[in-house]
Amino acid sequence: MRNRTLAKITLPLLGFVVLGFAPAVAQQSLTYEQARTAMDAAERDARSNQWNLTIVIADAQGVPIYVRRMDGASSRTFDVAMRKVRTALAAGMATGDYGQALAAGRVEEIPDGVTFEGGYPIRLGGNMVGAMSASGASGAQDAQVVRAGMAAIGVEP
Repeated sequence: MRNRTLAKITLPLLGFVVLGFAPAVAQQSLTYEQARTAMDAAERDARSNQWNLTIVIADAQGVPIYVRRMDGASSRTFDVAMRKVRTALAAGMATGDYGQALAAGRVEEIPDGVTFEGGYPIRLGGNMVGAMSASGASGAQDAQVVRAGMAAIGVEP
């Protein structure tokens, strides 16, 4: 009796999978196309404000998928943008929020962490799949550019 009940449940589900009707699965990684779309939008926002930035989009391990260093952005901005990515991934929150939480004693210090704005984790389907950051203007301006890029792929900060 138990085997027949299990078969009644399992066989239809197997049929859905074989025929390509499997239930939707949360996206587990950030694609190159999504990174390019976000990068293009972020750069447009930076250019429209005449900010020369380095913008980094990385996967969940912190490995860059897409990097742009605009003309006029100092070489140091790449290091700062990468530190923002690593901080956002390690903290699981925006770098500005991490800075506030650290100052309030709510979180532990992240080695080499950045406490000012401009770095955000990227979550898709409830999973952290990467991070995006910008460096070269004020923290608020860096953050604005990143939010524009994230909005272009339907991600909220």
